[in-house]
Amino acid sequence: MKPLVGLMPLWDDEKESLWMLPGYMDGIATAGGIPFMLPLTDSEEDIKQLVGICNGFLFTGGHDVSPELYAEKPIGNLVSCCRKRDIMENIVLRIAIEKDKPVLGICRGIQFINAALGGTLYQDLPTQHPTEIEHHQKPPYDQPVHKVDIVPGSPLYSLIGESRIAVNSYHHQAIKQLAPSLVAMAYSEDGLVEAVHKRDQSFMWAVQWHPEFMWMTDVNSRKIFKAFISISAIG
Repeated sequence: MKPLVGLMPLWDDEKESLWMLPGYMDGIATAGGIPFMLPLTDSEEDIKQLVGICNGFLFTGGHDVSPELYAEKPIGNLVSCCRKRDIMENIVLRIAIEKDKPVLGICRGIQFINAALGGTLYQDLPTQHPTEIEHHQKPPYDQPVHKVDIVPGSPLYSLIGESRIAVNSYHHQAIKQLAPSLVAMAYSEDGLVEAVHKRDQSFMWAVQWHPEFMWMTDVNSRKIFKAFISISAIG
């Protein structure tokens, strides 16, 4: 039986509709899982039932994480949030941790997991962490634009076997203070945390870059999806 992976839904404010990038689903399917998009709901009972049928969860990109999660006020009009999604993902993450269900976070995913577990974020990198490193590239998104240094001895290093890799990048928020229960696995050239894991879980990884855009051409992106699905298949 292939593992069922629940994907956090993306929300379009203008069209008032749910949507999904095919790269998330294709990356999981190619790695051997069956992906499906979860409904956008803040019903804890519904979420508990959904968690019960899922073998793993992918925390996707999308809206900014609300500063309320880390006890800050928004900086002007630079932050665009989806409150219902924040509430939903908080419930999913809590139950996934309680049941030790595998979790992979991408872009917003790493930011949300960090904030939900007690860390803080840069609300807007150009304002709070100006740098010459390209963190918000223009299309095509499957091309690497900067390097990340992987921490020796980390699970990511064991998987990839390299100390430095090239990644794509499309974000304006990032981890500022790392959550106490998370461990950094990679850093960008300007010092931002680019990958994390939670040591006391069977698999809770998150990356700041976008393997869903690079999996077709980048072996490391495929390795990350495969590692996630391999663990999800066990549960």
